[in-house]
Amino acid sequence: MFALPRPRLIALLTGAVSATAFAPLDWWVAGLVCFAILLRLTHEAPTLKQALLRGWLFGLGHFTVGNNWIQHAFTYQDKMPAELGYVAVVLLSLYLAVYPALAMGLAWRFGQGRKLDLPFVLVAGAAWIVSEYLRSVLFTGYPWNPLGVITLPMGDLAQLATVVGTYAMSGLLIVAAGALVLATRRRYGPLLVVIALGFAMPPIASIALDPCQIATCVPSKAPRPIVRVLQPNVGQETVLDGTYAQKALSELIRLSNDTATILPGGPVPRLIVWPEGTVDYWLEEGYPAAWYAKNDPRTVRAMIAQTLGPKDIALVGGNGLLFKGDDKLDAATNSVFAIDASGAILGRYDKAHLVPYGEYLPMRPILEPLGLSRLVAGEIDFEPGPGPKTMTVPGFGEIGMQICYEIIFSGQTVDPAKRPAILFNPSNDAWFGAWGPPQHLAQARMRAIEEGLPILRATPTGISAIIDAHGRIVAAAGMGEAKAIEAPMPEALPPTLFARIGNLAAALVAALLLAIAIAFRRFAR
Repeated sequence: MFALPRPRLIALLTGAVSATAFAPLDWWVAGLVCFAILLRLTHEAPTLKQALLRGWLFGLGHFTVGNNWIQHAFTYQDKMPAELGYVAVVLLSLYLAVYPALAMGLAWRFGQGRKLDLPFVLVAGAAWIVSEYLRSVLFTGYPWNPLGVITLPMGDLAQLATVVGTYAMSGLLIVAAGALVLATRRRYGPLLVVIALGFAMPPIASIALDPCQIATCVPSKAPRPIVRVLQPNVGQETVLDGTYAQKALSELIRLSNDTATILPGGPVPRLIVWPEGTVDYWLEEGYPAAWYAKNDPRTVRAMIAQTLGPKDIALVGGNGLLFKGDDKLDAATNSVFAIDASGAILGRYDKAHLVPYGEYLPMRPILEPLGLSRLVAGEIDFEPGPGPKTMTVPGFGEIGMQICYEIIFSGQTVDPAKRPAILFNPSNDAWFGAWGPPQHLAQARMRAIEEGLPILRATPTGISAIIDAHGRIVAAAGMGEAKAIEAPMPEALPPTLFARIGNLAAALVAALLLAIAIAFRRFAR
């Protein structure tokens, strides 16, 4: 097998092309071919240093293209040059590329001095699982676009996440890419047939993965409550011209609609969900009096309540304020408020996993004098909440909350003490161009599959969706639509295996791949 020319340039270019495997393009075949080339480049590296460099260059191309949407966020603030967005994408990618480099370095070390064989591929898969998990937890974590997400267009194959989770699926896809490299070797023929069948016949790959095969699923015969997701199509550009607050509130009230859904037996309660941060007015009382010059919270809540039927509940994205003892503003919260038809606040969830440089500025005493600022408007940082919490909402049961990018953290989205019946994921993807929203939606669908829970996703400009517990889209509002979507509240499945053991499943798959690789090596001796 001839060596590939200009390996560093090929690594960079194939890394860039590999990003097309994700939404919105979903060119997963091209992605697998690119990862197959990465494995070959890694194996051909003459030294560990070269293997690390090739993995890093691949990652640099991969993450720069895949995260191009971050640049758009810089166009909706006026404290830093918008051109800095391009620099930010590259700087972030310089760091994120360390993780593919780590995986390829481990694979090279295991395959050093040997032919490119199955054990090398298996170790590469195990190392990729480890690297993606580390990417999700180190330095607050940033697990955007784990490779396992590209299985969503592959029919039922994505349902494997109910058992092993997304990170383990990423490693298995690396093994599948390695199978392409080994395809010319006859000794691996039977193995390749099995792998090909797994991808070409998704129903075979999903046998016994439905939690209803393990636990009894009895569909409810009673009328299901109605869920209504609002998308006002009010973009971030209105923040700069000062019209955002009024436009967003007016459009959301219009979309809420006070018409109760009537089914046999009488009106059915509606859960009406609003996007993240679209109510730019205070909703809570108890602040120092000076802060109410902006608005009277009771008036705003009354406007929301007027759109509700007697049994309806609105989950509204807004902000809370935190004060020091001397009534000095200390921090804000990115929150969801549950409001009933009387205008009362029934509960509040505060976002726990905040976005660095978006919702708070790390090392503020150092970076602020340099002219850097956070992207979300305001002079103070947001304060994180305690973590995933389930809120009991009358008429709708237990509802879990995950605000915006909290939903991308596999294994960290559900309150372990109280499993919800549904997850609510309000977000604001109006910042993120054409690529960010479909990628975000895809990752929310993976959480639905992993946990066996439906998800309500509400965004100001798209893509909003009602997602069932199998990760299927029941209804959606596309990008740039002002629309309300409505459906009976999807039912949850019994806890999946992944819901029970979390990312221990990924660790077990990585250990299994490593054990098989070692066994093959010893058997070959």
